[in-house]
Amino acid sequence: MKVLITGGAGFLGQRLARELLARGSLKDAKGAPQALTQLVLLDVVQANDFGDSRVRTEVGDIAEQSVLERVIDSDTAAIFHLAAIVSGQAEADFDLGMRINLDASRLLLDVCRQRGHRPRVLFTSSVAVYGGELPEIVQNDTALNPQSSYGAQKAIAELLLNDYSRRGFVDGRVLRLPTISVRPGRPNAAASSFASGIIREPLNGEQAVCPVDGSTRLWLLSPRKAIESLIAGLELDGAALGNQRVLNLPGISVSVDEMVAALREVAGDAVAKRIVWQPDARVEKIVGSWPGRWDTARAEQLGLTGDRNFADVIRAYIADEGIQVR
Repeated sequence: MKVLITGGAGFLGQRLARELLARGSLKDAKGAPQALTQLVLLDVVQANDFGDSRVRTEVGDIAEQSVLERVIDSDTAAIFHLAAIVSGQAEADFDLGMRINLDASRLLLDVCRQRGHRPRVLFTSSVAVYGGELPEIVQNDTALNPQSSYGAQKAIAELLLNDYSRRGFVDGRVLRLPTISVRPGRPNAAASSFASGIIREPLNGEQAVCPVDGSTRLWLLSPRKAIESLIAGLELDGAALGNQRVLNLPGISVSVDEMVAALREVAGDAVAKRIVWQPDARVEKIVGSWPGRWDTARAEQLGLTGDRNFADVIRAYIADEGIQVR
């Protein structure tokens, strides 16, 4: 089976690639395991090929048709479409966000349509498609009302994938990801970047700035569970999704204060005290428009699961990254 990951050099792309290579197979559209014969990693920078002959790395602009035609052919059975401009950057640079988050997504779907072989396409969406006055628990039928350009771009791409699936051009599925925490590395331009930073930096002996009030509630998912969900979502029987191809992924509803309390539980008071509170109105406005919890019954019925609690998420991060708490 030939598989493509867009955003293949990124944090989730690399973790997903590593897990797919370790598994060695994916279920096909009929539910039968098929050996992974080629894994194509596309990004604007060079991806790690892990020294594995099954991996082919491609550097290119996903918004260019020639690039997508180079990496998608009639043998491409499955596509994980992870490439995106993150929330804060999409808000700061409207044209770039539209080009990568929306235009490139439509172009990818069109290349699949032109190939005519109906590949499975998994698109990662976001809590940012919601906004405005929201119920305490967002339901599957809660109207989309994004309050950022990033959210609008993701919402439009969701609708496109649903329609391309209805028309039989692709066998699509959309997974709305909670905010992923804890991410390793350094902060990025995402409005939600602090959700990892206030855990990661203190554990590394560094000060971290929290730009939102402690009562701010987030819907979170660990990297471990995110990768597990991506693979399980791709392997779902398209018939079980019917005409509604979007799933709200299970996660943890936790306030920032509760996140800090979990950090204190796992690593001690001295570590938790490295968090500095500096409100940022821009970040608060974006993050405050996102749901703190949503109904995940449909995803759970299909076998997808989230984390148990945030303290366990922190412990998993420490174990996975080999962190020596300072």
